[in-house]
Parts: sequence; C-alpha cells; structure tokens
Amino acid sequence: MTRKNEHKIQARATVARHPLWWMVGAVLLAAGVAAGYWFWKQNAIPSGPNPSILIGRWLRPDGGYVLELSDPAPRGLLKAVYFNPRRINVSRAEWKRKDGLLRVFIELRDVNYPGSNYTLEYKPITDKLTGVYFQAALRQQFKVEFERTK
Repeated sequence: MTRKNEHKIQARATVARHPLWWMVGAVLLAAGVAAGYWFWKQNAIPSGPNPSILIGRWLRPDGGYVLELSDPAPRGLLKAVYFNPRRINVSRAEWKRKDGLLRVFIELRDVNYPGSNYTLEYKPITDKLTGVYFQAALRQQFKVEFERTK
C-alpha cells in the first residue's frame, strides 16, 4: 500500500469517527443540563407557609403539655423543647412542607418516652398544630392539638 493510500484511509477513518464524538458530546451535554435542572429544582424554595410561623410556645390543653419551637433551618431542622411538666428530652425535631402545608415531627427519648413522637400539621386559619401523638410505651396513637400561647 502506498503512503498516499494509507493517508486517505486514515483520513476517512478520522472523518467517520467525528459524528460519533458529536453524538457522545450531545448526549453528555443533554445529561448535564438535565442533572443541573434537577439539582436546581431540588434546591428551589417550595411555595407554602414560612416555617418561622412555627416559632413560639404551644400548649396542649388536654394535659398541660408544652412544646417550644424555635430556629427552623432551611433544610428542615427545628429546635424543640418539650415539657410534661418537667423537661423531656427531644431527640429529633423536623419541619417540612407537604401539599402546601407545614408539617412538624417531634421525637421524644427519655424515661417513659422511648421514641414517643408527635406528627403535627400547622393550621393557619386557627393558628394551631394538630395531629397525632404516638405513645411508644403503650403502642397507641392519640389525636392531639396544640394552641399557641405566645
């Protein structure tokens, strides 16, 4: 084979490879754009009530239990203190938006509170937290309501 023919064969092979590289590049670009859009949507602030509305002292009138909520963080963390009437350890406190509403989850870990928890929803019309209390020691659920005291 002559040198000229070898050069033509190499040139054809190079030209034939270019469309493949363009296709691979286009697929990678599309994947990058899709991933970027997904991350942007994940980090976008969803519509709904501002979690700072949860800040305050809440009283459960059926037993005098008190829940103090503060410092709602953008990623869903929340500071909570619970009294019955003495202070009970709160092991986890979180808020989230779901279906345009604010939801609160409080888990208690203390003597006589082995994972008992509250799953509450903020009701803006009545300014109350309503939901379910799970009493872990008895394995029972109770409907509850907290009223804002300040």
